[in-house]
Amino acid sequence: MKQTIGAIALIVPDYDAAIEFYTRSLGFDLIEDTDLGNGKRWVLVAPKGSSETRLLLARAVNASQQSAIGNQTGGRVFLFLNTDDFDRDHAAMTAAGVTFLEAPRSELYGKVAVFRDPFGNKWDLIQHY
Repeated sequence: MKQTIGAIALIVPDYDAAIEFYTRSLGFDLIEDTDLGNGKRWVLVAPKGSSETRLLLARAVNASQQSAIGNQTGGRVFLFLNTDDFDRDHAAMTAAGVTFLEAPRSELYGKVAVFRDPFGNKWDLIQHY
């Protein structure tokens, strides 16, 4: 038996602003944007070349969900973006206005830097050794 995680819901304040950031600043592909009616959409994005896990951009619809935007993990790094070329992607993301919270560093497991999306979520950009 094989199982995969197909999507991870990421609460965002606005569909279009989230699509803009993830596709333009991070270079993700827009996989699907389906209108479900009543202001709800099914929006999937994924890093270029990714074949399994996607992000489901889920617009917050109430105060509880709005309070979780950018803090779905209590302030810890939430998502890990693996790359085959850290320097290339770090430079492209920096040029696109992505906010890095630290300088790149080398760890036992790889080269890494934490960045924040415009909604407050912390990410690791990482190239494993």
